[in-house]
Amino acid sequence: QEAGYRPMDGDSYIRNTATWYENDGNTYVVMDVYGREAMRIYKGAAYITLEEVAAYMYAFGGSSGSLPANYTTSKKTRPSESIWGEYLRVNHTKFSGNTKKYPYEPELPDISGCGGELQYYEMDIGTTGTYTGPGYAVKIYNDGNIITRGAARIVYTREESQIAGSPRHEMEITLRMGATKEGKIRVMDLYTLSNTGAYGEHGPTTVGLSGHKALPLYTGSLEAHRFHYDVVYTNHMAAGAYRGYGATQGIFAVESAVNELAAMLKMDPLALRMMNITSEGKMMPAYYNSWNTSCTLDRCLARVKEMSKWDEKYPVRDMGNGKVRALGLGMAMQGSAIPFCDVGSATIKLGDEGIYNIMLASADIGTGSDTIMAQIAAEVLECDVEQIAVYSADTDVSPYDSGSYASSTTYLTGQATAECAMKLREKICALGAQILGCEATEVTFDGKEVKRNEVVVDGKNAVSLFDISTASMCNNSIALEETVTKSTPVSPPPFMVGVAEIELDKLTGEVRVIEFNSVVDCGTPINPNLARVQAEGGILQGIGMALTENVTYNKCGKLAENSLMQYKIPTRWDIGHINVEFEASYEGTGPFGAKSIGEVVINTPAPAIADAIYNATGKRFYELPITPEKIIMG
Repeated sequence: QEAGYRPMDGDSYIRNTATWYENDGNTYVVMDVYGREAMRIYKGAAYITLEEVAAYMYAFGGSSGSLPANYTTSKKTRPSESIWGEYLRVNHTKFSGNTKKYPYEPELPDISGCGGELQYYEMDIGTTGTYTGPGYAVKIYNDGNIITRGAARIVYTREESQIAGSPRHEMEITLRMGATKEGKIRVMDLYTLSNTGAYGEHGPTTVGLSGHKALPLYTGSLEAHRFHYDVVYTNHMAAGAYRGYGATQGIFAVESAVNELAAMLKMDPLALRMMNITSEGKMMPAYYNSWNTSCTLDRCLARVKEMSKWDEKYPVRDMGNGKVRALGLGMAMQGSAIPFCDVGSATIKLGDEGIYNIMLASADIGTGSDTIMAQIAAEVLECDVEQIAVYSADTDVSPYDSGSYASSTTYLTGQATAECAMKLREKICALGAQILGCEATEVTFDGKEVKRNEVVVDGKNAVSLFDISTASMCNNSIALEETVTKSTPVSPPPFMVGVAEIELDKLTGEVRVIEFNSVVDCGTPINPNLARVQAEGGILQGIGMALTENVTYNKCGKLAENSLMQYKIPTRWDIGHINVEFEASYEGTGPFGAKSIGEVVINTPAPAIADAIYNATGKRFYELPITPEKIIMG
């Protein structure tokens, strides 16, 4: 005030003119630009916005005043009415232009009996009782830490990550199934009750997959089906998108019921599935009336039977010492991108020295998608993968992409990459033909040079890619760059079959997965090695979901598994062998016949392991995870 500052914008006033230092164990001092004490803030003050700091400096004497003593240091209290009255009198129309009304006391949640304690709360101001100023503030915690505007790095503790994460939707599924005595499944009726937690962002969509990506597996002889559901809010963590996205829960229910049906009919569950599965060329009414355009599910069943030595080992073998080994079976399907929604894009340009640069907004989150896009582009451009430089996940320079989710990157962004590379080929041919003095229709491109289709005696017959790249930099009007954006009206499903071999200790209830054999139909794999490790990782996640990973809450919604001591994730040491093979189909809408693989691979372990445990114990378990305690008590 003495310096002539009128804090019309309180936050910038503090940010640009004030410095802070710790005075003693109880207070912080705010200094103005002249190095004079502007005000004093007591550490007990729970929450002070920059706007309020500037207002107090203005209202209470600037450099000569300190924070009034009755700005209390105790929790859950606010300054007295007289202080706020002075604040409002001076700052009635300042800062955001809104009339400041008397701040209200926030309604604090009832946390009695939940073991919690509020450490501080916000004293809000604004036209509706909410702070409407800038989105940053100064917080004074009881331990003296200050958070101010500026670059920040937020690091969550393990406990914070666990209690404020985005878990899979808890679902309770009721399934009725009708079949002939010969094993022909005629009718299925599935109802899902889904728990979306405190917020419902993914609630309406995940629940749909619990039916639409489980029931279509049995289109073979199905005459009627019904799928209906409810989604409810609870005081649990808000559920979100987790690998499998609702299909995992539905497939666990449907596959467990089919295994139970096989036991009731005294049929081999593998033979029962052979009688009822969907196949290529069939309409799948439960899958949005889509046609099955590519499918080798029957071959997957036949191959996994050989891999697991089904006829020798099924259903159970006594190993002595109270231990038994048993087999269990599960099938799965998923989708490839979200039809009429997802967008995949790619930009490819010919750079210096004949090197191609590809720009993608999709992020390689460990799936190897950068490598796969480079392979697709190299295949079309007839060059080595080393000639493709990939720049991904930079949304400032790359074309729009919905992102690496919904099993969409290889299928959808791969389509865009392939088409983009093909169009770039045409531009390379056009510029090459121009250099050769002929029409683009008279040349071909073999990846290394543009050649005339017919040799001429008195003239140049070929020009190298390097020379074309150089020529594009001078007196050129053909941009050797292309961008393609794609969406899809279809979502061809990948399929998978898995057989779990477990060893169960009847004395302790301990279950170990000795071997997990799986066969996947993901269309034509672009990179079989990357597809294989995708499958291995998903299978391991599915094993954890089946046996160890639990989420429990008390009545107040407090999570029990707030560390990795309680939330047990399996490691490589916890399982035996995971074997993955492929039975390729050819999906005409995908790049080089490919479909997705990212999510389908998590879906088979739970029903397969649950069936193996039944074969070992004679007890069916309908809730995951199936822990040793449940087995012993069962």
